[in-house]
Amino acid sequence: MVTRRADAERNIAAILDAGQRVLSSDPSASVAEVAKAAGVGRVTLYGHFPSRESLVEAVLTRAVALADASLEDPQLDALPAVEALSRLVRSSWEVLDRHSALFVAADRMMPSERIREHHAQPLRRVERLIARGRDDGDFRTDLPLSWLVSTFFAILHTAAGEVEAGRLDRADAGEALTLTLRSLLTG
Repeated sequence: MVTRRADAERNIAAILDAGQRVLSSDPSASVAEVAKAAGVGRVTLYGHFPSRESLVEAVLTRAVALADASLEDPQLDALPAVEALSRLVRSSWEVLDRHSALFVAADRMMPSERIREHHAQPLRRVERLIARGRDDGDFRTDLPLSWLVSTFFAILHTAAGEVEAGRLDRADAGEALTLTLRSLLTG
């Protein structure tokens, strides 16, 4: 295992913090803008992240991990599946909405399968909820579980892109997502 110096660790943390802020407000932000916001030079930034893609991926990894932690809601298991779905969609959208531009940046830079891999943990939560809803007779069983989970993921990320493009009003997106996903899952 490589041990980094304390100043290197601080630089990485500052770069990731700045990257999340800057890319969450402008998906086209340059590496130079992130470096400036982090208070480091471009050479320092490139020393830790050799490309814009690696920077975006590192910021995405961190944002998804933080989002997943904030979505942990033990009450979801106690609620009926349809109600738990609505609650999960609302909380997921709140998190995604804060970082929708970051996800647009990731979509532009990274293959969709890699983006999906970064969402493995949150998607396990979605899969458990859909499986429970199917077992309880609340959600459809005529489509494969994996397809329903993939569609859930795709619709959430499409909503972020639509909001960023100005085709879906930010204030309406949460309700649109809830209605769309509920109709998808209840058939």
